[in-house]
Amino acid sequence: MEDMKATSNELVANSYRQYSRPVHAYLFNRIDDWETARDLTQDVFLRLLDYKPMLRPETVKSFIFTIASNLLVDYWRRSGLKQEYTSYIYDCCPTSVEDVESRVVVKDLLTLERYTLNKLSEQRRKVYAMKRFQDKDVPEIAAELQLSIRTVENHLRLGRKTVREYIRQCI
Repeated sequence: MEDMKATSNELVANSYRQYSRPVHAYLFNRIDDWETARDLTQDVFLRLLDYKPMLRPETVKSFIFTIASNLLVDYWRRSGLKQEYTSYIYDCCPTSVEDVESRVVVKDLLTLERYTLNKLSEQRRKVYAMKRFQDKDVPEIAAELQLSIRTVENHLRLGRKTVREYIRQCI
């Protein structure tokens, strides 16, 4: 029994020496973060220790990369949840700190937007304003102005493009 323990410890140690760099490269190529890939590589070999009794020299390499692949999926899943949570917080929770500079910038941008809006054709201005300031969707605007949905979409696209270009020039 002692002999098998020593053999499995040696197998893990040899596997670490032989495969830690390829595993790190595999992880790094998929997440593009050196330190995170390094942490995940360490996790691979820590998990490998949990399976010492089952390890065989002929299957250890595929076992290591299977663990790495599973850890990668877990990492992506956690990252996605973290992004969703962060997005939810930004969307739903009001910020408690609003500095004067931010309010001034927002006011200036709104002024530039309204100035540009006045340069648009009457129809395009109506469509843009209904979407932007009245929060109406395209079918509602089309019905109210008796236009086709495609026409409303084109007016929106061109109106947004004009506003963006003007603001970009001013900034």
